[in-house]
Amino acid sequence: MALCEGLGGGSSLLWPRVLLFGDSITQFSFQQGGWGASLADKLVRKCDVLNRGFSGYNTRWAKIILPRLIRKGNVLDNPVAVTIFFGANDSALKDENPKQHIPLDEYEANLKSMVQYLKSVDIPESRVVLITPPPLCEAAWEKECLAQGCKLNRLNLVVGEYASACLHVARACGTDVLDLWALMQKDGQAGMLHDNTDQTC
Repeated sequence: MALCEGLGGGSSLLWPRVLLFGDSITQFSFQQGGWGASLADKLVRKCDVLNRGFSGYNTRWAKIILPRLIRKGNVLDNPVAVTIFFGANDSALKDENPKQHIPLDEYEANLKSMVQYLKSVDIPESRVVLITPPPLCEAAWEKECLAQGCKLNRLNLVVGEYASACLHVARACGTDVLDLWALMQKDGQAGMLHDNTDQTC
């Protein structure tokens, strides 16, 4: 009733925005049972959850596109929270997947660059959440690779190195961080995050 009365003056109704920025794990997170859909459901009538996932992207490409997603001075472009969820593609083995592979030091620098960009457009570190790449189920991913006629091109141990780099950036920049690589292995949440590109366990 109060909402209807408030609309009587013809004012716009705007909800705060939460922006999910990442690779395919984010892009497909609004599928049935996905983590993005679950978050949107929990925040319904509180926040609009925007999916800005880009399948196949690594941090090198993400850093380029971020300024086209969020600009300074527009209230609609100023989310109350931003998740940055990359690393699954960056951690691909260089010899087997040179297109997506990003060296570990560049991955770390790219994450820092994105946090710094957000700060420059008035989104402080306190509103940024970094998410580590999740653990890789090597057996399932190897089957996927063989089906496509290629060798295993990712290793969970290597993914762990990128997860550690993500944690390091969060500490250095003062952002919050969700350590999926550790949490999902600790809790044995196999298959919790799954899409056609990234096999996680």
